[in-house]
Amino acid sequence: MPIHLECLSHTPLHGYFDPAPEVVAEVERVQAATRERVRAFDPELVVVFAPDHFNGFFYDMMPPFCIGAAARAIGDFKSLAGTLPVPGDLARALAECVLAADIDVSLSYRMQVDHGFADALEVLTGGLDRYPVIPIFINCVAPPMATLRRARLLGDAVGRFLSRTDKRVLVVGSGGISHEPPVPELIGATEEVAERLIAGRNPSAESRAARQARTLAAAQAFTAGDSHLHPLNPEWDRAFLERLASGELMAVDGMTNDAITRDGGKSAHEIRTWVAAFGALGAYGPYHASLDFYRAIPEWIAGFATMHATPAAALAAAA
Repeated sequence: MPIHLECLSHTPLHGYFDPAPEVVAEVERVQAATRERVRAFDPELVVVFAPDHFNGFFYDMMPPFCIGAAARAIGDFKSLAGTLPVPGDLARALAECVLAADIDVSLSYRMQVDHGFADALEVLTGGLDRYPVIPIFINCVAPPMATLRRARLLGDAVGRFLSRTDKRVLVVGSGGISHEPPVPELIGATEEVAERLIAGRNPSAESRAARQARTLAAAQAFTAGDSHLHPLNPEWDRAFLERLASGELMAVDGMTNDAITRDGGKSAHEIRTWVAAFGALGAYGPYHASLDFYRAIPEWIAGFATMHATPAAALAAAA
């Protein structure tokens, strides 16, 4: 059955600390075009690969991958909050299929997702509940992390399952390219920070506001050039995006975790979500991909990009 891919960067800082109005307008124009493509495709199921930023997943039990059979968006940074319309039986069947393909994945019936999922759904569909959605978490910020090869194989297993359904599927990868926002690390953390990383679910409103204030201050310092955070790397970003567009997806297998951190920053590991989404698309056969937008946006501490792709066979049939 048909599949369509949309991959896009997300930022919690939109509306808090924005670049020049013409840049915001360009981003919003591109996002409107993605929304129109999704509307025209009219999916019967949306599968979203996205990270978490220590809002729903913590070191008390940190899986490399997790499929949500029930999920709720928490509404951090004024992102949409509420219950996701997850088809639980289908999500469980997907998890069983992925496990049968020798990819270790967890299953959650009480998944909490943050802006990484919610922003993508809002941009692409206008809300959280426009279509049935299966959220798939990929650990991208809490070492140790699975390799890019495993993310690709996860996507391939998901795609093979989806190809056997009778549904039009929108597959989504939501994540930044090069970037390093002020996400704390467990190693070397104070006792207070360590406890937040191990079991910090459902923080108080004051704690969440303080965290958001720290992120905003970090973005302001980064834009002013007064920051220790890893610089954005447009050259690395574009090389990665070209690899995805080439169709030679196995080329990402050689990108080690250490090299990703060195070249793209500690949160550049969110490229796993794009790799998994393209892996799912690739399970349907060769594809054609278009890079719709790329810009390094320091105000959002992000290499910011949008791509879409469809199977080559679908394009040939439509010609």
